[in-house]
Amino acid sequence: MQLKPYARILAVALSLAFVAGCSSSGGTQDGSMDGSRTGGAAGSGVAGSGQVSGSDMGNGSGQQADGRIPEQRTIYFEFDSDRIRSEFEPVLASHARYLRSNGNARVVLQGHTDERGTREYNISLSERRARSVERFLSVQGVSPSQVEVVSYGEERPAARGQNEEAYAQNRRVVFAY
Repeated sequence: MQLKPYARILAVALSLAFVAGCSSSGGTQDGSMDGSRTGGAAGSGVAGSGQVSGSDMGNGSGQQADGRIPEQRTIYFEFDSDRIRSEFEPVLASHARYLRSNGNARVVLQGHTDERGTREYNISLSERRARSVERFLSVQGVSPSQVEVVSYGEERPAARGQNEEAYAQNRRVVFAY
């Protein structure tokens, strides 16, 4: 019985180490992975402004000063990755603040992928994406009882099309309150 609290502490410590390790790797100073470009292939040249609507990004990265649910409720991922991009960490932090200050609030993290890959692989990848967001929120002090993960894979695309712009909009996790 006494092992469970130690396992939880170990899981949190490992999550912190993972997040710290991920935040210090990848990308270069030339802008190839700094948020000004997105997409699966390096150098694909898809502008980030095509990914997120102006209403999502125009309000301080989704932060709300008055305790309301943050406006930006979607974060995006690189091709075949569940790594949280640094440009979305402030968005996740604002959701964590909201959830911590509203103990009765519940959120469903809806994981999605683009259509490339098998159905089984995409279900798994979309779950890994939602779980990485869940881990981030947990490290920020959000109660696990407030968070649910749902994996949709490629089944609910945000954008139709077989081009990089559509694919980039479909690789996401959505916060559903």
